[in-house]
Amino acid sequence: MTQLQSARKGALTPEIVKAAAREKAEAGLLLREMAAGRVVVPANINHKGLFPAAIGRAFNCKINVNLGTSGLGSGLRQELKKLALAVELGADAVMDLSTGGDLPKIRKEIIKRSPVPVGTVPLYDALKRAGGVKKLTPELLLEVVEEHAEAGVDFMTVHAGLLRRHLPLVKGRTTGIVSRGGAALARWMELNTAENPLYERFADLCAIFRKYDVTFSLGDALRPGSLADACDAAQFAELDALGGLVKVSRAEGVQVMVEGPGHVPLDKVFLNVERAHKVCHGAPFYVLGPLVTDVAAGYDHINSAIGGALAAWAGASFLCYVTPKEHLGLPGLEDVRQGIIASKIAAHAADIARGRPGAMERDHAMSRARYAFDWEKQFSLSLDPSRARCCRGDGQKKKFCDMCGPEFCSMRQSRRLKVKA
Repeated sequence: MTQLQSARKGALTPEIVKAAAREKAEAGLLLREMAAGRVVVPANINHKGLFPAAIGRAFNCKINVNLGTSGLGSGLRQELKKLALAVELGADAVMDLSTGGDLPKIRKEIIKRSPVPVGTVPLYDALKRAGGVKKLTPELLLEVVEEHAEAGVDFMTVHAGLLRRHLPLVKGRTTGIVSRGGAALARWMELNTAENPLYERFADLCAIFRKYDVTFSLGDALRPGSLADACDAAQFAELDALGGLVKVSRAEGVQVMVEGPGHVPLDKVFLNVERAHKVCHGAPFYVLGPLVTDVAAGYDHINSAIGGALAAWAGASFLCYVTPKEHLGLPGLEDVRQGIIASKIAAHAADIARGRPGAMERDHAMSRARYAFDWEKQFSLSLDPSRARCCRGDGQKKKFCDMCGPEFCSMRQSRRLKVKA
């Protein structure tokens, strides 16, 4: 049985037990949320050494880190360094989006070394094997999907909600189709005058996913790539189609979550999350950002964190990190670090706002450590201890920082007050 089928029967699997323990939550609550489809625990039967995570609005917000080579840069060694950094900094999942090099080998090594769930977009692999969109066939696509599943991939992005009737809605957009998978499928449908093969063969996909217990991440091929395109007819038409696929996958006993935008103005973030929750029947919502402005080139990790915090507060369950290199190039290690921490800040801030049990305890401990000038404690409680230590420099033993010095340190003065509470 899949995790979803087990939950419906009230059966505790080792993965559900581990995920509940990580959340410090009652296993019964997790079972009920999973059975209702509001939580997923991605856990492929072939991913050994996995430490699963519960993704759903009833639990702490999770973050994903994108890894992967391109045809122009990086390699396996560099991507494994990024994976190690992601795990060190507390990422909840990673995605291998490689398009360059030996893709099966890269995927195999990432799954082998990752204690967190691993996701992929099998369409990229299929396009590379086919030699482009023109030679892609539905049979090859399904073959590649099964290879990814057999290798141990825990969740896969499939752009099955993009339909032929949606393509005219893209005309007039400022940035067209910004999804790599979405653009390729749109071109395939146009060349073949045929419906999206991922939609047409969705029942076959469900059979593969159920066999290996892979979780669907229904991709948003028509997500807005600019504020001008946010909340347009194309985006919401695809969302409606995804809602139908959520019902199909659940009926087939397969876990499912739904991906969301994209670029969205600040005042439309709550609207997007609430609409997705309603249309997609409470399925966990996985958002890229959203980015709340188009002009933050070089700082899109901050841009994304602003939108991500709002989205998670509104009920999004899973934040895909964005790095400073977004829209500009392939991220390096330092870009990955900054992207992870920005997303961790957003997720943690939302957990506090939503009143998650224990979310604020770390903040209270940090405040006590600051008032006590306990620098080591502050480092250990920070989201990026090495960065905090670096910023502090050589003054760990001083009972003040260089900003104020001993004479102007407000906390030193406050501690000397004689008044009693």
